[in-house]
Amino acid sequence: STAQTDMETLDFFLAAAVILLAYLVRGVSGFGSALVAVPLLAHFLPLTFVVPWVVVMDALAALLLARSGQRGGHVRWDEIGWLLPAALLGIVAGILLLVNLDPGPLLVALGLFVAGFGVRNLLGLHGEQPVSRWWALPAGILGGSIGALFATGGPPMVIYLNHRLRDKTGLRATLSGLFLIEGSLRVVGLGMAGLLFQPQMGGYLLAGVPVMLAGLAIGNHIHLNLGQRHMAIAIALLLIGSGLSLLWRVLAQV
Repeated sequence: STAQTDMETLDFFLAAAVILLAYLVRGVSGFGSALVAVPLLAHFLPLTFVVPWVVVMDALAALLLARSGQRGGHVRWDEIGWLLPAALLGIVAGILLLVNLDPGPLLVALGLFVAGFGVRNLLGLHGEQPVSRWWALPAGILGGSIGALFATGGPPMVIYLNHRLRDKTGLRATLSGLFLIEGSLRVVGLGMAGLLFQPQMGGYLLAGVPVMLAGLAIGNHIHLNLGQRHMAIAIALLLIGSGLSLLWRVLAQV
């Protein structure tokens, strides 16, 4: 019907606006695109469509950032080697949960996770005490499972590596390498589960890439002209608002 076509067109343009905002945040901060995109997109698109779309977009963004030389440091492959096996287990568990669980509780969990991460950033709760390498196992499993469930598994592994690596350029380089490999594993896993072959996925991916590139370019320009603390506060408030809006939507439907 005409009304349904109009709704689908509106969803498409809303999705493009969200992608632009999400990758603007990624261009500014170096991370956070999925933390912004997934809870906002989940307002009007199914989570089982949103997650594989954003996972592929994030993998492409990680590849672009790696190729453009923004890593700027030495990748610690020994640290990545400890995280990846645990992350692979988490990815398998997360995909099984995404396919089989009711979306309601998943959306509540996503809203709480994103809002909580925003509060953590707003309050500046970033401890840097050294931790044992054995913490790579829970960080990898949690990061992999959250990544497969919500396309946003970075925070547990970012927190772990922040406690392991003192050199900030080395940390950024290692995160870039980790996200590239772990994101590729998520793409393969979601493909094997059949979630990449849904109707309209190809069109959304083709349309999303130029919007993503525009967002990264604008975000990088803002990054060069914005103070670090102001940038962190703005992104934290965006994450809190994004997470709470999703919680409100789910709870209003109960």
